[in-house]
Amino acid sequence: MELDGDAIVRLLAALVLGAIVGGEREAADQPAGLRTHIAVCLGAALFGVISTLGFDEFFARRETTNVQVDVTRVASQVVVGIGFLGAGMIFRQGAVVKNLTTSASLWVTAAIGLAVGVGDIITGAVATVILLASLILLRPLRTWIRRRVAKDAADIRIELGDGVEPGGVIDALHRLDGVTVHDLLLEKDGGRYVVLTHLTGERDVDLPSAMEVITRRDDVVSSGSEPQAS
Repeated sequence: MELDGDAIVRLLAALVLGAIVGGEREAADQPAGLRTHIAVCLGAALFGVISTLGFDEFFARRETTNVQVDVTRVASQVVVGIGFLGAGMIFRQGAVVKNLTTSASLWVTAAIGLAVGVGDIITGAVATVILLASLILLRPLRTWIRRRVAKDAADIRIELGDGVEPGGVIDALHRLDGVTVHDLLLEKDGGRYVVLTHLTGERDVDLPSAMEVITRRDDVVSSGSEPQAS
């Protein structure tokens, strides 16, 4: 296949659109940022260019050859490959699952790159705008839902004193009025037990106030909320 102007335009468009999405993820301090999204979008676009422009010679002599070309197979392989890449980015740190949104944005960026690669640049651009709107413009709505509709929730880290067994603190957590304990995990940090858990409170329960019962315990060195990942 000779590289022509159409192929160059598709690759440059993939670079720009991937950079737009990756820039937002970079600003949000996510591990898959500008360069990662550009690479994924550009790679998917290149697959699309190859699948649509790289086999013209086969179509030209279709009447004299048994070779058949199915360009949709390339798209299916991109979907499978980016699925593995996105799943590998998701990990659990204590009671917190991280990089879910970034993994999803990376997967959509691959689709954008593939759309651009097969020549549908306008659709790729529209998808980029929609994706950015969901990542940026919906943040206030998400905050409103969490504050007004959803139950109060927090990922909690509790560090115990030297030689302290975690049983007492765990029992105290389960006795908190109007608070439900989820995904309780135990770790050791420098010989001390660390309790990691996700708490949800009823509508009229303020979790920071409820947690004061735990914070004031003599066997607790420190306690606080783990950062939420987007």
